[in-house]
Amino acid sequence: MGFAKTLAGVYASLQPPANIPSQTSQRFQKITDMSKVFKKTSGNGGLTLYLGKRDYVDHVTSVDQVDGVVKLDTSNFGDRKAFVQLACAFRYGSDDLDVMGLCFRKDIWIQQVQIYPDDHKPALTAMHETLIKKAGDDARPFTFQIPNNLPCSVSLQPGPDDKGKACGVDFEVKTYLANEKCNPDEKIEKKDTARLIVRKVQYAPSQVGAGPKAEICKSFMMSDKPVHLEVSLEKDLYFHGESIPIKFKISNESNKTVKKIQVNVEQTTDIVLYSADKYTKCVFTKEFGETVEAGGSLENTLSIVPLLSENKEKRGLALDGRLKDEDTNLASTTVLRPDVEKEVLGILVSYKIKVNLMVAGGGLLGGLTSSDVTAEVPLMLMHPKPEE
Repeated sequence: MGFAKTLAGVYASLQPPANIPSQTSQRFQKITDMSKVFKKTSGNGGLTLYLGKRDYVDHVTSVDQVDGVVKLDTSNFGDRKAFVQLACAFRYGSDDLDVMGLCFRKDIWIQQVQIYPDDHKPALTAMHETLIKKAGDDARPFTFQIPNNLPCSVSLQPGPDDKGKACGVDFEVKTYLANEKCNPDEKIEKKDTARLIVRKVQYAPSQVGAGPKAEICKSFMMSDKPVHLEVSLEKDLYFHGESIPIKFKISNESNKTVKKIQVNVEQTTDIVLYSADKYTKCVFTKEFGETVEAGGSLENTLSIVPLLSENKEKRGLALDGRLKDEDTNLASTTVLRPDVEKEVLGILVSYKIKVNLMVAGGGLLGGLTSSDVTAEVPLMLMHPKPEE
């Protein structure tokens, strides 16, 4: 039904580099403060869900374990059982668009355990013990292990008039009362559930690789010799909010003039879960008034900083998964294991930097013989791993 077309028109926030503005640093610190215990109580008061954190790190080869507890008040349970569920789902429409039973949410992975009457009894971790002390009596522990082939949390930026939850991939821990564990026909009342959204996030690897480099040599009509362009980065990965120096070399052997240089950063969002839709959006663009006359050369470094704050109105832009209304950032680059099947990953995010030389000829035909010389290099945008 072309739901993907509506998307055309998300990871984790952690300690930023020292050169990020203080306002951003304060926001990062707020989001990464893990001393808080997160809890949610069901409408009937019988279930209270406790989690010690809401960000779970994907280390590529493994993912942090989800440890939590549920405090029970069984006075109104009757014959019903208590369960806990962890689900990874892809949302591609708003709740207010649900009509005639049409579901705009597709479960990618789901797992449930029974905690009352006793069934699921995991080995207690330090996190369990801390939460049990906080919850008090009648607290039942649970554990989930997230597979390492699931997508990270990504949300697609809604438009100014969009309502409801944002499209994207999210993870949800839910405790609920039911008569049966996995009966799709059983109606679960909202008052009998308590839920918390969590995030699966990736941090930058500890080792940074060599920077990418691209070269292009382009010839022009009515010119015997070409224009050479070389673009390179110092490293292959940069942190969100970090200044990115782009080194370039221009050798203009033609009889034309390089009028100016334009730098673009493009985000590509590849929705692989249910179709082969791919969207590319420019998240940074700037023109630099550098000129290179015929027969001249230029070697320089230009610094850029792509930020979400400059792209607030762009519908469908991929962002790191949101928790409620907390601020976020441009989505981090997706890092894959070599043998993973892309189809299960929901949304893949990548970036590239394009350096474009605007070249024009002289004389009366200058405008008619103008052309561009473009080189592009891949860019990885991620967060550094926070200190424990």
